Amino acid sequence: MATIADLDGLTDLVERPPAGGELFLRWSQGPAVDLAENPGGSSRDTLTGIALPGLSANPLTVERWWGARSRRLWAARRLYDYRHLHKPGVRPWVLLGEACGRGPDNEPLVRCRRPLAWVSDTALAQAQTLVEEQPAAAWGPLDRAGSRPPRGAA
Repeated sequence: MATIADLDGLTDLVERPPAGGELFLRWSQGPAVDLAENPGGSSRDTLTGIALPGLSANPLTVERWWGARSRRLWAARRLYDYRHLHKPGVRPWVLLGEACGRGPDNEPLVRCRRPLAWVSDTALAQAQTLVEEQPAAAWGPLDRAGSRPPRGAA
């Protein structure tokens, strides 16, 4: 599978997606693992262990409400918000697919039609730099574990 070398490469893909589905970003060990048991892919809810009917992924398609804002910033934000998933053996990759449901965190569950490309560490670093240069101090990863109240708290 090809690798998207930098944030500009991801932006180009977002601006000119291939036909045949929508673009999604998935963080995992990759399509060889994700598609091994099921041709369209399936995920597992880590809290309950329940098998989900598609891959947990995030859309790369620019939402209408984003308007004429920077597509590069859109792509950067998609990488930045889930960078906490970057662990040994886990990398972001782009796939062409279709939504088939919602996961336990309300994320799209996706049937993979075609894996497209890995996303490089250079693109991740560029995304982080671009997002952190923005004036809004409230942007950050979706760190649910850090914001969870202690057990027994009301």
